[in-house]
This record gives sequence, structure tokens and C-alpha cells, in this order.
Amino acid sequence: MAKEEYDSSEIQVLEGLEPVRVRPGMYIGSTGYDGLHHLIKEIADNSIDEAIAGFASKVTITILADGGVKVDDNGRGIPVDLHPKTKKSTLETVLTVLHAGGKFGGGGYKVSSGLHGVGSSVVNALSTHMVAEVYRDGKIHHIEFDTGKPTSDLQVTGKTDKQGTSITFYPDPTIFKETTTFDYDWVSHYARHQAYLTKGILIEVSDERTGAKESFYFEGGISSYVKRLNNGKEVIADDIFYVDKKIEDSEVEIAVQYNDTFAETMKPFANNVLTPDGGTHVVGFRTALNRVINDYARKNNLLKEKEDNLTGDDIKEGLVAVISVKLPNPEFEGQTKNKLGNPEVRSYVDKVMSEYFGYYLEENPAIAKKIVQKATLAARARKAARAARDNVIRKGAFEGMNLPSKLSDCSSRDRTECELFIVEGDSAGGSAKEGRESKIQAILPLRGKVLNTERARLDKMYANAEIVSLIKAMGVGIGEQFDISGLRYYKIIFMTDADVDGAHISTLLLTFFFRYMPEVIKAGHVYLAKPPLFGLVKGTGNAAKIEYVYDEDALEKKLDEKIAERKANGTKIDETAERFKQAGYTDQKRYKGLGEMNATQLWETTMNPETRSIIRVNIEDAEKADAIFTKLMGNDAELRKNFIQAGAAKVNLEDLDF
Repeated sequence: MAKEEYDSSEIQVLEGLEPVRVRPGMYIGSTGYDGLHHLIKEIADNSIDEAIAGFASKVTITILADGGVKVDDNGRGIPVDLHPKTKKSTLETVLTVLHAGGKFGGGGYKVSSGLHGVGSSVVNALSTHMVAEVYRDGKIHHIEFDTGKPTSDLQVTGKTDKQGTSITFYPDPTIFKETTTFDYDWVSHYARHQAYLTKGILIEVSDERTGAKESFYFEGGISSYVKRLNNGKEVIADDIFYVDKKIEDSEVEIAVQYNDTFAETMKPFANNVLTPDGGTHVVGFRTALNRVINDYARKNNLLKEKEDNLTGDDIKEGLVAVISVKLPNPEFEGQTKNKLGNPEVRSYVDKVMSEYFGYYLEENPAIAKKIVQKATLAARARKAARAARDNVIRKGAFEGMNLPSKLSDCSSRDRTECELFIVEGDSAGGSAKEGRESKIQAILPLRGKVLNTERARLDKMYANAEIVSLIKAMGVGIGEQFDISGLRYYKIIFMTDADVDGAHISTLLLTFFFRYMPEVIKAGHVYLAKPPLFGLVKGTGNAAKIEYVYDEDALEKKLDEKIAERKANGTKIDETAERFKQAGYTDQKRYKGLGEMNATQLWETTMNPETRSIIRVNIEDAEKADAIFTKLMGNDAELRKNFIQAGAAKVNLEDLDF
């Protein structure tokens, strides 16, 4: 029974760092993989801020063999003198008091990525153990903590000629129950990008568990970043536009280069924090870019008098841009910092981009002409795509009630329970249609391999029957008409054969979704079905039963277990027989395609929500995904050749079925 009185005893007061341990998600987002690695970012960002301020030139991040992480820098070192308010050392104060730091207008940092000043203390609270050492004034200052509480006073443990700060921490497994194992690839990715964004800094990362080690240093800063983003793509000119200017108390740094693809790659940052949703710095950039290119085109007669101005969509085709602004008081929208809100930054970026990109075009007329020609071609293609779309509409293909004739739709209108299976071939499509749960499962069979949309504009896609069927079935439109709120199915599942051709078709579909409907992937709606690779048959005739196995490793493990089980039961094993017979099975069938299964088998193995195995497609690293699609589906055959050769060494020829 609920207590009727509501008095002071009902009010819980959490002191010090207790709130962090009680509600860690409020401070680091989650206690899973992302939250665990956010701990590294909180500590390393402080070292990066020292470099941004001009006081550090080197940061080292080490994953320790005993499960901890150590971050060192050669900055000024956290102050160790007595703090006037807390009456403790400043070092202890920074590591144990929320909102204590040099980022609140006291002059410690003019620019920093940490808004809230809670980073170091939060990491301390969520660690079983933390060791902090500061090298200042020729002395080594040392203090240790357990779950955020000091286990000793600050001590001087020796002399040194070094300067800087070293923080070592061990995540608390009672907080991070999913995992406390750090991912070296995450650390490497983080370090590389911070080195791009803080020109002239050396960032070293290493992993004592494996011996892996890398160093990142980019004198060119974000110009080097643009060059990497264009790796594998054909650029329209080798030269990269770059500008770095201070305005008032802020800094604007921009790098731009065009390639021959149809997609835009935009990386906006504010104080080294990626702002994927853009903000005022992106608005200022786009406004200036569009105005400067149109003005140049008009002035140099590259646009005819009666031609409309080039639109932002025309100008951004093939654009690769990195925008980095540094300012003293960034106003991010929300705790996730996905969007910058400072209104003055728009005018800063507009001013710098207008002036210096204008100079760039004037001084490089050949490059300027190529940029305008590419945008002009995009404008013509956009008009052609609109005409093609209108033509498709006139034929009735996009009318709301006229779904693709090959689509076997589900009966439910609750899209949260609806699934669309995109199936390879009419044969498998027929089995899927017969075996499905028709209330919630729709089937769309595709004939052959769909169009490679990596190198196709919208006008070409509107002319492709399979792509049009897919767009129409989805209900979200494409291009200017895209609207994810129209999505008709909560799960879109690619169901292809478990062979090379099936993998190719899945890759073609993923290319289409990644390039033209990335929001559908990001929202978690795209899945890959995982049909079984083997069927293990026990018994014969009508009494035969099949156990399904989904990959080679699972097969070997299952056979080992069955053989061991039979031996333990005293069953005599014929060691000369094939392994599946030693395990007590009468046959071992390897499935080469979905068409080999009847409707019942397809339902049991691949479609039944209760028993199936499906893999959700995520975009954890859009930059890496872009590079992979460029490599696999782009024009550069040499990149694919190198990829195949590198992977060939890992293939066991005995496993191939010729």
C-alpha cells in the first residue's frame, strides 16, 4: 500500500558524485558500448583543449593490458594549488566536483569542446580506480581514487623535467555491465579525427593487449581530412580550397574539394565536436557557396541570361567540405550537441567563405569552370529527373492506391508490425508468399540484380522498373519528395541467397538505401535475413527431421557437441565415416539458394519472427561506410582489385564449393 504522508523523509539528497553513479545515462548517454568509450572522449577532450589553446603539442592514449586506459598530454598540467572555495587541491576538486573546471569563463580556456565541465569527475565516479599525475614545477604530483573518492591526499612522489597531465582509469563493471572491453578501432578513429581538426598536434594511440600502435599528425589539418574523404573518388581538380581566419574571438576553418560523384559529403564541427545536424555555421557556408558560384557563373557567362540560378542541390553534388569553427561560448542544441545555434557564427562563416572562395575561383578559372559545369549538369539532370518522375506519375505508377503489381502486400495497416521482405527471384518470392504470415508480412520479389545506384542519377533510376517498384512499395518517395513519415513497413528485410550472388544483390540494395534513403537505415528499419547454410537430417522418409545451421563455425561446433555426446553415451562411433554421420545424422544438405526450400522450410528458418535470425543494418561510421561503397561500387576498378586481393588471402579454398 502506498505511503500517504509526503514529508522530508521522502526526499533523497545525493551528494558529491553520487548522482552520476545512480543515473550514469544522464551524463554519458548510456552504459553500453557508446557510454564506455565516451569515458575516453571526456578525458582526452581535456588534453585536446590544451592543444587548441596552444599549450600542448602531443596527446597519448593507451589501452592498458589490465583493462584500463591511460591518457597523457604535455600541456600545462592541471593546477595543484589549494582551491579557494573547496579548500582542497585544484586537481582533487576537478576530479571530484561536478561543474568544476576551466571552462566557465574564468580564463582557463577561450575555446573548448566540453560545455558542462563534468567530464573528468564523471569518469572518476564511474571508474573502480583512477590515478592522476600532474607534472608541474619540476615535481610529480600524485593522487588516486576509488569510485570517485580519494584514497589518499595529493602527494609529491618525485622530480621531473616533464610538464603535463596523466589520467589512468578503470571502468566499473557494476556500471558497464554489457562490456568493459575497449575497442581499439574506436580509439584510432577518434584520434585520427581530432588530429585532423587540431592542426599540428601529434596524437599517439596504442593497445598493450595486441601491440597495435598508430600516430596521427596532419600539418594540413582539415585539408588532409578532405583529401582522405575523397580517397578512391575522381576529383575534378587536385587543388583543395582552404582558408583559416580569425574573426572577433572566433576562428573559421574551411576546406573544399569537388569530386565526380553525385553525393555530398559535409563534415561540420564546432570546437572539434561533430554537429551532424548542421547549424548556423553550415547555413553560413551554404549561403556563401551558392552566392559565390552563381555570381561567378553570371560574371563569366557560364550561365545563359535566361537560365535560372543554380540551386543548392545543384551546387552540392560532388561537394566534399569540412567546416570547423572554434568559438568561446558555443550554443549546442541539446545534450547530444548535434546542432550549433550561435547566430553570430552564420555571419562569420558567410564572410570568410564569400571573400576567400571568391578569390579562389578568380585565381583558378579552370577549376571554377569545372565546378560550374558540374553544377550546371546537375541542374539539367534534376530537371530531367523531375520530367521522368512526372512521366512515371502520368502512367499511374506513383498513385497512392496503385502499388507495384509484383508486391504481395500484408493486410495490417499498423505499420509498426508490418514487414517488407525484398526477395531475390520469382522462385523464392513464390515460396515466401506462400509461407508468410500474410497479416504482417509483405513480399516484393526483384528480378535479377538491381541497378547500381552508386553511379546513377535519379532520372536513370526512374527508368528502372525494379527501382521504381521498390520506391513505390516503401511509400517514402525519393529525392525532393522523400518523407520518412510515409514509410509503410517498420522492417525492410533483404532476403537473398547465402552465396556470392546473394551478397552482391544485398550490396546493391544497401547502396541504394545508403545513397538515397539513409534516414531509413539510421532509423533502424533495414535488416538482412540470415537463411540457413546447412540442414542436418536425422531419420528417413516421413519421420525425418531437419536441424538448421546458419554458418560453417556453427556447423563444426554442433557436430563436435553431438559426437562428444554420443561418445559419452557409449555409442560406437565409426571414425572413418563423414562427420555428420559420426554425429548421428543421416544426411547433410548445403543450401545454395532460397529457391531450394519449400514454403514451410522458408517460414521456419528465415521468416518466422519467433525463430528467425535477422541482422539490423546500422551506420555506425558514415565516413567508413561511404569509403566502402565507393570501393565496392564505384568506378575505380583498382580499388576493388586491391580489396579482393587482400581478402583472398583469408579464404580457405577447401571451403569453396566449385
